[in-house]
Amino acid sequence: MAEPACDYPALAAAVRSLTHAETDAVALMATVACEVHHAHTLSDWTGFYRVVAPDLMKIGPYQGGHGCLVIPFSRGVCGAAARTGQVQLVPDVDAFPDHIACASSTRSELVLPVWNGQGALIAVFDLDSNTPAAFTDDDVQALTAILAETFHDCADPLA
Repeated sequence: MAEPACDYPALAAAVRSLTHAETDAVALMATVACEVHHAHTLSDWTGFYRVVAPDLMKIGPYQGGHGCLVIPFSRGVCGAAARTGQVQLVPDVDAFPDHIACASSTRSELVLPVWNGQGALIAVFDLDSNTPAAFTDDDVQALTAILAETFHDCADPLA
């Protein structure tokens, strides 16, 4: 059996330790992006798109090459996650209608909505890989739990 791409118990413990009592969304995003990027062996770009206006996101903290600066809710995998509030697990980005190619090397993508404890969408968390089908349901479950715990006490950016 292949080694998992990420040791999620260790990652969760590290994020919890580094972010304890912090409520600033950008500080939390920077820490999570860094920790996940270095812990997940198949993530080539790891970062956040912050909700800055109704139906609009701008790039937040990330690790890897350049990302897109602005993504409307109406476009791409990140937009679909924000628009629907559903995780987008995309094993082949070329098969995703309206995929936005911020990097031509990207082959698969995982995008998770980021909610605060009051149920407001504050961002999406985007992982891109140059490997096809790099992300799994295990990634979805573990990262969903880490994001929920980490961003629980953040403010609504549109309030």
